[in-house]
Amino acid sequence: MPRIPFLSYLPILLLSVLVSSAIVGCGAPKPIQDEHKVFFPEPPAPPRLQFLHSYTGSKDITDAASSFDTFLAGREEAGRELIKPFGVTIDNNKIYVCDTQASVMVFDLTNRSYHQLEGARGLGKVVQPLNISKDIEGHKFVADPIRGEVLMFDKDDNYMKSFGLSGQWKPLDAVAHEGLLYAVDGKNHNIAVFDIETAKKIRTMGSSAKDVENKEQLGTPTNIAVGPDGLLYITDAGRFKVVIYDRDGHQRGTIGRAGVNLGHFARPRGIAIDSQGLVYVADAAFENVQVFRSDGQLLFFFGGSGSTPGTLTLPAAIAIDYDNVEYFQQYADPNFEIEYLVLVVSQFGDQLVNVYGFGRERGRTYPTDEEVVEQAEETFKEWQIKEGVVPEEEEEEEEETENEEMTPKEEE
Repeated sequence: MPRIPFLSYLPILLLSVLVSSAIVGCGAPKPIQDEHKVFFPEPPAPPRLQFLHSYTGSKDITDAASSFDTFLAGREEAGRELIKPFGVTIDNNKIYVCDTQASVMVFDLTNRSYHQLEGARGLGKVVQPLNISKDIEGHKFVADPIRGEVLMFDKDDNYMKSFGLSGQWKPLDAVAHEGLLYAVDGKNHNIAVFDIETAKKIRTMGSSAKDVENKEQLGTPTNIAVGPDGLLYITDAGRFKVVIYDRDGHQRGTIGRAGVNLGHFARPRGIAIDSQGLVYVADAAFENVQVFRSDGQLLFFFGGSGSTPGTLTLPAAIAIDYDNVEYFQQYADPNFEIEYLVLVVSQFGDQLVNVYGFGRERGRTYPTDEEVVEQAEETFKEWQIKEGVVPEEEEEEEEETENEEMTPKEEE
């Protein structure tokens, strides 16, 4: 298997890994070792992510008195906890969660309330909200495969319009960019493109005759995100890859492939891209999130199966946010400086909406590139041994041997 020096080439990921170690003084504070705080990678490695907080229902946001007052006032929402969440976004200190068995639910962090999205009633009523995203103006887009539409809400959560015709497609996810809405169609296995102003469908991508001829058609697309480079990143569960398209529908590349090694996928789902182009991909089978460069180089992963803080159970959607960091700094270690938030939804478990902070430890002496590469490769080898994973080189040798032993009849 090719070596995976998964932190060696990315200065932005390392943040405080500097070319010259002389920049970091010898009087740095002691590394963070609080056993009640969860970091990735695990100590003693320099932390990149800290698990901050999780949300499951009203008990995580409201106190007993306010909940009772809400009940007496007749504003008690049906269902005080999320049932089966999937999509997530955050805007203006409000976490919006698509509960596929209820509605779009809102954790209002400022007003400490938990309630249904105000506009998701009447004409804006959702049937099975699956994914939600927002644009730079605060508009929200909710993909509802059962209603058969993508619904648009304004910055104040009022219903505005819908996209698509019920029965003709199956919207699974949608993202807005420069006046266009790119929606994943699970029925026709492509990306439908709409003009946001007119709500008219103008084209599709990923299933044309040329795509089929070049074997670049989408298999089972599930989620979509737009990177800072303006490219579309689509998780394709059928091809076990992240497929990258430009906005004209030309495939530019892929990330990952089927397999059980790090950097591979089994059930890729949610996807998000940070401002520097780091690609976060959730895998429901591995129950983790893998982080890649846009060229496909694996960097690190976090989460993992379990019931303790920071672990994930059938992770679904991911959202990245730079605007609401201040609220969550209260949960961060005093020595850990958060750059942005990473929200990951677990479909089951005691911690459903998980909030992590990506950042750096103040004053920490981070390893050199060479040391990071060595540590990364050693970690990878330990992971292979622990999981009983056959190195890819051996797998390829076994495949070649099997192919040599195949009879002509078997080849047919």
